[in-house]
Amino acid sequence: MRRPGGRGGFPPLASRSWPLSPLSLLLLVCGSGLATGGEEGAVTCGSVLKLLNTRHNVRLHSHEVKYGSGSGQQSVTGVEVSDDANSYWRIRGKTDGSCQRGMPVKCGQTVRLTHVNTGKNLHTHHFPSPLSNNQVSGSFSPPDVAELQLQSTPASMEVSAFGDDGEGDDLDVWTVQCSGTYWERDDAVRFKHIGTDVFLTVTGEQYGHPIRGQREVHGIHSPNHHNYWKAMEGVFIKPSLDSTKHDEL
Repeated sequence: MRRPGGRGGFPPLASRSWPLSPLSLLLLVCGSGLATGGEEGAVTCGSVLKLLNTRHNVRLHSHEVKYGSGSGQQSVTGVEVSDDANSYWRIRGKTDGSCQRGMPVKCGQTVRLTHVNTGKNLHTHHFPSPLSNNQVSGSFSPPDVAELQLQSTPASMEVSAFGDDGEGDDLDVWTVQCSGTYWERDDAVRFKHIGTDVFLTVTGEQYGHPIRGQREVHGIHSPNHHNYWKAMEGVFIKPSLDSTKHDEL
């Protein structure tokens, strides 16, 4: 299936609704301090990047394809290709103003990760994940709230993309777990969900049609080698107004 925007950098204007149009991105590149994905340094607030799961070698990804079960929200997966524009995420604070543009993200800081192409936030909740909980990905209705509350907390939680224009709810907030002072671009980090205490994790399960071959991303309570992520390609904002560079635009 051909996804909006295709492959190879940021998509055309017609397929982008939030938050960076090609014109605003060009202004960003020309008017701000930037660094390429290959340079050393900390990940900063406002940066747009791809996240690689170091165990499974897939990048965190989303697209305008909804889950056929569970919440029915926009799906989040892992993809092997490195040049898919639907794998870009923007680093934002828990609330507006809590993550000043260009400032390094601290270990232990809470952030939101907003999908660039669709404007939805990385999200999880108490719906079971579609594959690792042995649910068939089909076209049946999700349970209502009362039914869901009667279920025990699943061991593997669905991860979705939620909200509109970057605004969702309290279940969009994640803590960056790393060992130093700041989230360094060359370090592997974990993302722990504030509302459920699960870690953003990739499973060995693969989806079929219409997203054949993409990996399941879910939330689990155990920290392990399957939930380490590393910053890869992207536009990294610096607080200074030094000369600019860009990577994979």
